[in-house]
Amino acid sequence: MMKSVLFDLDGTLTDSRDGIVRCIEYALARSGVAVPPAETLSRHIGVPLRDIFGDLMGDPGRDAVEAAVRFYRERFESAGMYENRVYPGVVDLLEGIRGRGWLAYVVTSKAEVASRQVVRHFSLEEFFAGIYGSELDGTRAGKQELIQHVLETESMDPADAVMVGDRSADVMGALANGVPAIGVSYGYGTRTELLGAGATWICDEPYSVLDVLVGHFGNES
Repeated sequence: MMKSVLFDLDGTLTDSRDGIVRCIEYALARSGVAVPPAETLSRHIGVPLRDIFGDLMGDPGRDAVEAAVRFYRERFESAGMYENRVYPGVVDLLEGIRGRGWLAYVVTSKAEVASRQVVRHFSLEEFFAGIYGSELDGTRAGKQELIQHVLETESMDPADAVMVGDRSADVMGALANGVPAIGVSYGYGTRTELLGAGATWICDEPYSVLDVLVGHFGNES
């Protein structure tokens, strides 16, 4: 059976902290809400947008949250998407996966349309067999639901897949679907968060992920 590696996007493949924080700041300001320090906002990276604004705005109601999401996307599409960089070592990791005949997928809570734009912007499309994200209305923003959708859509055996992500939601969503998880501590989650969520392995840099995958899958597809 073909081996598959599922990657989170923000905090795993790319360092999007500056763009995301600035977009959250913009959305809160446009919504007339006091803007917390950037360090506080950074802790929300990797969380679905509606959950972020529901939390930061004090559960203001659906209409206010939806307006904040629109403000966020307004700035993201014009500027935030480009305030981003691919982590050093990620391209080598993806080349190593491709060279072994394994399949790689992007599996992110970020809207799928935006995820495709980011992957295309950084010329990473060639490495991925599929890009999966949430719908604009928030459908499949939860990692458990999203990973289940990927497994079903791709007819993927959980035993032949591994999830790679930087937040507890990545780990717990994978484990709930029977997929082992590599937690990466170079992103926005901490080792404590990832271990607490039950990560099967922890990697401190992208270079280490391939070693773990080879140890788990072997060298063949």
